[in-house]
Amino acid sequence: MRVGAATLAGGIFGVLGTLCLFLAFGTDYWLLASDNCGPYTWPTQTTLTDANGTEIQSVDVVTASPPSSLTLHHEGFFWRCVFQVEPEAHAVLATLFTNQPESKVCMHGYLFPLPVALGQVPHPSYDATAVLRGFWTVLIILGLVAALCGSFLLVCGIPFFSHKLYKLSGAFLIAAACLFLFQLLLYVLWMEAVEVERYVLQERGETCPDAQVSVLYGLSFMVAAAGVPLELIAGLIFMLVGRALGASK
Repeated sequence: MRVGAATLAGGIFGVLGTLCLFLAFGTDYWLLASDNCGPYTWPTQTTLTDANGTEIQSVDVVTASPPSSLTLHHEGFFWRCVFQVEPEAHAVLATLFTNQPESKVCMHGYLFPLPVALGQVPHPSYDATAVLRGFWTVLIILGLVAALCGSFLLVCGIPFFSHKLYKLSGAFLIAAACLFLFQLLLYVLWMEAVEVERYVLQERGETCPDAQVSVLYGLSFMVAAAGVPLELIAGLIFMLVGRALGASK
C-alpha cells in the first residue's frame, strides 16, 4: 500500500515536472526586455534566381513597426520577436499569448541566448561568451531526452513492479533535473555577468548610446525553475520505491 501511494505521488510529480520542462522549452519567453531606442530593424537575406538560373543574394531591411517610444523583446529557443507598444505597457502582460500584436516581427532564434549572426561573419556583436550558446542548447536537449526516457521506463516498470526499471527511471529523472538546473545556472550567469543590454540593442546601440534597457526573467525561465524540483522529487521517490521493491524480493 505504501509503495503504491509513493508511486502515485512520484508519478504526479514526474508528470508535472516533465510538462513544465517541455513548456519552458517550447515557449519563447526566457528573456523579456524593453528599450526606448525606437523602431527595431534587422536585415533578412533572400535568394533570388534570374532568367539564366543564377542565384542572386539580396538583403532587405525589415522594420518591426512604425516608430514608437518603447520596443519589447521576448526570446526563447525557437524564436526571437520584437514589437512596439505604448510607453506605459507592462512587459510581462504585453507578451502574453492572448495579447499578440499584428506588428510583431519574429525570426528564428535557434541556439539562443546569444546573438545570431546576420550578414558578415564574425558578427560585430559577437564576443567570447558565445561558448554559453552551445552549452545552453546541449543541456536543454539532453534534459528533455532524460525526462522522456525516465517517463518511458516508468510506464514500463509500473505494470511489472520491476525494481530495476524504477531505479533506472528515477536516475533519468534526477539527471534531467540536474541538467536543467545547470542550464538555469548558465542562463542566470549570462543574464547577470554579460552585457545583456548590449545584446538587446545590438547594432542599434551605436545610434542610441543613452538608450534605457530593462531586462527581466521571462515566464519560460520561471516554469523551468518550477519543473526542476518536481523532477528531482519524482526521481528520488522512484529510486526509493525501487530500493524497497528490491529489498522485498
